[in-house]
Amino acid sequence: MSVLWIGGLALAALGIAWRVAHRLCDPASRFHLLDAPNHRSLHENPTPRGGGLGILLGFVLSWGVLWLLIEPAAGSWTFWPGVLAAAAVSFQDDRQSLSPGVRLLSQGLLVLFLGFGGFLLTGLDFPLFGHLSMGYVGWLFSALFVFWMVNLYNFMDGMDGFAAGMGLFGFGFLALHGWMGGALFFFATALLLASANLGFLLVNFPPARIFMGDVGSVSMGFMAAALSLWGVRDGLFPLWVPVLTFSPFIVDATLTLIRRVVRREKILQAHRSHFYQWLVQRGWGHRRTVLWEYTVMAAAGVSAWWMVHRSEEMVQALGLVGWSLGYLGLYLGRYVVERRG
Repeated sequence: MSVLWIGGLALAALGIAWRVAHRLCDPASRFHLLDAPNHRSLHENPTPRGGGLGILLGFVLSWGVLWLLIEPAAGSWTFWPGVLAAAAVSFQDDRQSLSPGVRLLSQGLLVLFLGFGGFLLTGLDFPLFGHLSMGYVGWLFSALFVFWMVNLYNFMDGMDGFAAGMGLFGFGFLALHGWMGGALFFFATALLLASANLGFLLVNFPPARIFMGDVGSVSMGFMAAALSLWGVRDGLFPLWVPVLTFSPFIVDATLTLIRRVVRREKILQAHRSHFYQWLVQRGWGHRRTVLWEYTVMAAAGVSAWWMVHRSEEMVQALGLVGWSLGYLGLYLGRYVVERRG
């Protein structure tokens, strides 16, 4: 019976996310916010933003009911103040840009919430190398992981259907890991997040009628980090599994940041140098680029699921090396194309 209820809640999350995002497209809506294009934008016409509010409401309302049906996981109560704080600060940032200091302080609170819930790492597991104990350094690593996931999700929300697609695939595969690990509450939480992202995607797929905005991207970045640490804590998977699952976002954001640092560019300044932005500017367009990215997302998620359920650590190690070389090849290919003009 609980599985049927979870399925119903997933449909409710999808419906609420779609309905709210659809309503926010209406100029008569109280929370209708327009994103005017500039020289760093990929869109050409003013488009509403803040549609991530639909994702947030779809997830939070359905998740609240879930708490009445299934015994929650230990410490998961800290997700409530975390995701609500992330949403509140980010929604204000959508309406009126906040200073980097305010945003950084709010993200520090997110780390504290996860710490209270017992989700910070004390060690990492690697194929062939086993467990690496990190002690208190693991807490610092966890904080950096949360900071980076929150911000990279925000960085990567710059193309129609992209961030919502990553939410659908990323949380969808995490739900699969939870189901196979017998963690019903984890499974349901991830499934509700995937469903809410799908509901928003119905109005965000190219050509997008509305953008996610910071209220959605920051909240989803926090939940991606939180569920990753949650799964590691409860033994559902090692950290490399969610990292590979969300690698289309993690790799693009990380390598782009390194590239900008090497070039001595202002890293806090908006830009159009991410790999996905480069593809759009080279004539691929939003739809072709996002469909190609969906293929990579699906392949990464399937690979992570397949490798972690293989007993041979050599297979896991070779798989991770293969993905690393594949991503490196894509970026070297971009460099060669740019050099040739």
